[in-house]
Amino acid sequence: MVTQRLQLLFQRLLHPSSSGLTILLWIALVAPAQAALELRVAIQQGVSKITIGSSTKAVIRDGAGRVVGEMAPMDGKEARSSGGSVAMDGRKATDLLIEPTSGGYVWIGDRWYRGRARIVPSGKGLTAVNQVDLEQYLYSVLGAEMGGNWPLEALKAQAVAARTYALYKRQTSGNGVYDLGDTQSSQVYKGLDTETTGTHQAVNATAGQVLTYNNQLILAVFHSSSGGHTENVENVWTQPLPYLRGVADYDQGAPPYQWQKTFSKSELSRLLGVSNIKTLVPERTTPTGRIMTMKVVGNGSTRRMSGSQLRSALGLKSTWFTVSSSSTGFQINGRGFGHGLGLSQWGAYNLAQQGVNYQQILGHYYQNTSLTSLQVK
Repeated sequence: MVTQRLQLLFQRLLHPSSSGLTILLWIALVAPAQAALELRVAIQQGVSKITIGSSTKAVIRDGAGRVVGEMAPMDGKEARSSGGSVAMDGRKATDLLIEPTSGGYVWIGDRWYRGRARIVPSGKGLTAVNQVDLEQYLYSVLGAEMGGNWPLEALKAQAVAARTYALYKRQTSGNGVYDLGDTQSSQVYKGLDTETTGTHQAVNATAGQVLTYNNQLILAVFHSSSGGHTENVENVWTQPLPYLRGVADYDQGAPPYQWQKTFSKSELSRLLGVSNIKTLVPERTTPTGRIMTMKVVGNGSTRRMSGSQLRSALGLKSTWFTVSSSSTGFQINGRGFGHGLGLSQWGAYNLAQQGVNYQQILGHYYQNTSLTSLQVK
């Protein structure tokens, strides 16, 4: 059953019209012959089992690098956690590395990826890591984070920001197993599913380019839409950084530029843990208006919450919002989507549409930085 599913999904990959995917058959031909840097991306963590496969014949190695077996093309295997080891297809090891041959792709969990797959024990389960060339990794990130059909200059700006962010995290937060994850808490990465001609063009055109400040990689964070003005980093997090300064945004007209959400009184009380809420009073806001702390006043109790706590509890798009009340409940009117720091993706979209190049876009959203070409190793 696993093998049949892999075969079907690989056929859909090769024939985009049947699945809605925009991946082209030539994507395997545009990669450099020798990878400059292999990034380790955690795909699944703490799972009891995971499906692994390869589009071509694959070599299986143990943690010491010894060849311990082979995997036939399109023959999905189930790796399981077993007493602090990885068990797969009758073999056990401290960890297993699956290496497709002849430029093949690796199946991890529920989609195809470039590069290799490493399965290691972690906690009570397994962690599956995609070891992939940095530039090839970015082919997918751009499509997942921004959209592969966006203006090329916006995609180029995202490519430089995402490359810088990945290397910064690899340098500052990586561990013995992986460098970063594949979700919004790192950068969204979905393997071959989100690659397009546009993402390939943007990554290849900016290959090796990163943003630096004082010859050091910057924390190149980005967000969807600020709502009209990005934020100084110390107003959202703690440490001031000279390159993450609030600037005018150009995201007007973006889908999340303005939004609204309503709550009944009982619903808001339940979500915020304050009975019979009467009013919400902003205590501290940023210069642009984002909530830093809010006083939630109920009938007999009061709770102080940070803007990020409110955003999480209420499922809001950002911390830039105002609250109004009525006899039936509360209405929240907000702006933007995300933390409001660094590159605004919709701002980049609009600027690119107006003919602004990616260097200018990056220089606007990341103040005082330099665009540098690095030979990463």
